Amino acid sequence: EVNDVYGLEDELLMMLPQPVLGLLLLFPITDKYEEYAKELIAKRGDAPISKKVFYMKQTISNACGTVALLHTVCNNTDSIQLQDGALKEFIESSASKTPEEIAETLENSESICNSHDDAAREGQTSAPAREDSVDYHFVAFVRVEDELYELDGRKDGPIPMGKTAPDTFMKDAAKACQEYMRRDPDNIHFTVLALTAKML
Repeated sequence: EVNDVYGLEDELLMMLPQPVLGLLLLFPITDKYEEYAKELIAKRGDAPISKKVFYMKQTISNACGTVALLHTVCNNTDSIQLQDGALKEFIESSASKTPEEIAETLENSESICNSHDDAAREGQTSAPAREDSVDYHFVAFVRVEDELYELDGRKDGPIPMGKTAPDTFMKDAAKACQEYMRRDPDNIHFTVLALTAKML
């Protein structure tokens, strides 16, 4: 399930249901973000990327939340039991595709696009149309083979952020979110969500 994160301090993070499988950061697109994005890409260089990382490009306007959620879910299929349906079919059909081909599959998935539109209409604020220009963007932070990755469909690939482990992932991902906030300290328009697994 998706949970609001009320703060990135340790005591507030510990209020989240455990385990936390991924963090999703919503932030304003500003010049400071664009500068930081270039820094991250340059810093990545030729760092190796695990072949187990699910990554897709974002080619649908105003679908960054859907893409970030897909990045989080698709990199945690060992912890999430998916029911038969459009999402499971999408993941299975993406196994051998490039990030661009996965994006095209999403574009052509009427059921997922309809689910995206339905979910957007259920929110408490009116959702922008797919073609509208928006000033906010989602990225996802996940753990794959004990590496923390930032996954952003606008960038040209996954960004490795350093080593992590199951018991440190939540705090490590929170630090990555805090770095975005540190780069734009006068901006208060940041939101963090957590994908958590219900333990039965």
